[in-house]
Amino acid sequence: MKFVAFERAKQGTGASRRLRNSGRTPGIVYGGTGEPLLIELDHNALWHTIKKEAFHASVLDMELAGAETKVLLRDVQMHPYKQLILHIDFQRVDANTKMHMKVPLHYKGQEESAAFKVDHCLINHVLNEINITCLPADLPEFIEVDLTDLKKGTSFHLSDVKLPTRVKAVVKGRENPVLVSVVAPLVEVAAEVTAEAPAGKGGKAAPAAKAPAAKAPAAKAPAAKK
Repeated sequence: MKFVAFERAKQGTGASRRLRNSGRTPGIVYGGTGEPLLIELDHNALWHTIKKEAFHASVLDMELAGAETKVLLRDVQMHPYKQLILHIDFQRVDANTKMHMKVPLHYKGQEESAAFKVDHCLINHVLNEINITCLPADLPEFIEVDLTDLKKGTSFHLSDVKLPTRVKAVVKGRENPVLVSVVAPLVEVAAEVTAEAPAGKGGKAAPAAKAPAAKAPAAKAPAAKK
């Protein structure tokens, strides 16, 4: 994916404010063998570009002064309530150095699974992205996850995902986290709870025992007249 940037001469709070007022967004490119480079981008074009998934999870071609540089998007600072990008950061990419990235997961096939079609289970996507490491040339835009074989009473783990060639998952905490959970429908859960309740006469669930009523205080005898 390609975008156009321009070199930025001035820096500082005041310069950045004037730049935003003119319809540009300040940014920086760092990493690799070069020095940090101050850049600016057209805000309107950037606003539409950041809505594309590929802009966040793929190696980008940055055109600057007629030359192209491979970069990764590393940070976007947004205004708290305005539709305004305050600042954007990019990192240079070295073709021979492995990198760490978050890649989105694209789920498919859950409507065709037995858990959904036959047992009418609720299918929850616990994670929508995972951390991976690979060389820039092997970076996938997304990872497709097939849920066709989901069954009632099971979960889908990271180990069940077929990763692209030369791509390795990076896990923190649990070694094999759950990506998708399968939950039985509420009607079935309610039926199980009813079946486990103790039965009374006639096979019906015994009503809960009522607490004994509180006794009224005994009336005092009238005092004897002298």
